[in-house]
Amino acid sequence: MAFLIGIIVSFCVYVSIGIFLFRKVKSSEEYYVSGRSGNTLMITGTLVASFLSTVSFMGEAGFSYEGYPILLLILVIFNASGYIFGVFLFGRYLRRSKSLTVPEYFGNRFHSKKVRLAAAITTILGISAYLVAVTQGAAVLLAEVSGVSYPIALIIMWLVYSSFTILSGAKGVMVNDTVMFFLFSIATYLSFPYIIKSAGGFPNAITKAANLAERPDLLSWHGITGPGASMGTPWEALAWAVIMGLVWGIVIAVSPWQSSRYLMAKNEHVAIRAGVWATISILTVYLFLHISISTITTIKADIAPTEKVFIWAAMNIVPTWLGVIIVSGIMAAALSSCSSFLQIIGSSITRDIMEQSRNKEYTDKYLLRASRISMVIISLVILLIGLLQPPAVMWIGYFAATLFAASWGPIAFASVFSKKLTKEGAFWSIIFGFFGVIIGESLGMFGVNLPVYFNPVIIGLILSISALIIGSKYGVITREEREFQENILQTPIEIDEKKEMNITRRYPAYLMISGAMIIVTTLLFYYWPININ
Repeated sequence: MAFLIGIIVSFCVYVSIGIFLFRKVKSSEEYYVSGRSGNTLMITGTLVASFLSTVSFMGEAGFSYEGYPILLLILVIFNASGYIFGVFLFGRYLRRSKSLTVPEYFGNRFHSKKVRLAAAITTILGISAYLVAVTQGAAVLLAEVSGVSYPIALIIMWLVYSSFTILSGAKGVMVNDTVMFFLFSIATYLSFPYIIKSAGGFPNAITKAANLAERPDLLSWHGITGPGASMGTPWEALAWAVIMGLVWGIVIAVSPWQSSRYLMAKNEHVAIRAGVWATISILTVYLFLHISISTITTIKADIAPTEKVFIWAAMNIVPTWLGVIIVSGIMAAALSSCSSFLQIIGSSITRDIMEQSRNKEYTDKYLLRASRISMVIISLVILLIGLLQPPAVMWIGYFAATLFAASWGPIAFASVFSKKLTKEGAFWSIIFGFFGVIIGESLGMFGVNLPVYFNPVIIGLILSISALIIGSKYGVITREEREFQENILQTPIEIDEKKEMNITRRYPAYLMISGAMIIVTTLLFYYWPININ
């Protein structure tokens, strides 16, 4: 009952914030990018919260429990760096464009409605698939805790996240994301010592997990491999982690639910600082989460489905008060991603498709109403799909994310720095990258098993880059395109620029210090216990 009460209270808080901020949203800019008013804490919160979801706290936690915690930690080394590369190579230039959506940026950069529509359609399709996965994960959690049926839990989740998102748009999403960021971060950090203690205390919990008969090689660098395992050979497992880490790094750098967060930043310095803090946050959350999850196998090795492992720990290992925080934190991670995804889909439908296809200017009042109506419609479609499609939290999420790595990665970076890129190259790069991933994934339905080094996203990236190069040999770069690129390459001078720059210059030091602390923590809680005998 305590768990259910905690979830209900958190639901009420999020919806109340949405209702309160609903009255403060007066323009489309406030609804789409929160009036570009986000400070460092809020941008960090919405970056991390929109990234971490049930894919992280359920799907990946279950994968870790099955025998792959170290692979996931190797993966996160690469993907967390996407925040640094993303903000410096794309995010800050995106913010300089003053666009309200990422597809709008692409459309303005190439002075092309066709490119903008292609970006908008891939945004809607890709994020909708991810939204289905995250919504289903949250419904599984709610059903587990409350005892209600999965369909009822799914409907409740839909009502909660769609209500505050539709009401307050980006402004409500940003504030709620910040609250949720603190909640699931606290849940992860506080659960660590309790789980380790229940598993035998430190260092016994780690050494027991490393030598567990039910999970041989659980804490090895490659995880469980061989016949019947999720991975092939040890080196294939490592190749998978590196490839997926790099792919997720691109996703973090350019995907619409991540890069669009920089559009909300108060200034460019805020965007850069938030990128640094987000990197540190992702690394520490993953480190504490997956080390603790790996030791749960020594307490109970037959949790099924494995996606419920962190939920099981919340209800059976830690004190009730902390279990409530953990369950509410996982729910917060799900809701934050759901709200971000729905807000981005609604914005793209209204501003990038409806407004462009009709070639007509609309009033702010009309755009706000149309955005809310489009969100209602798309959320109903997501609900229907969630009811019909069996949950597959981690793998649907991974598939949806890789679509953006392939279709958006090459064009995003090239749009900033290349002076030879044409609208034809940009358009076909998006199309070939998107369908390359889909075709690669579809081969499995026909019994074709691709080697790990030829992952479907690799197919998509090769096709996307090839289309970008070949397509850019055709067409003419217009004066508008050149002027737009020149404008985003000019560094803006902020009010109190000297003061802002002095603060920002400290952040490389923060990143290096935190990196050293994470290395020491890893040596202390992983390497040393396994090698003391």
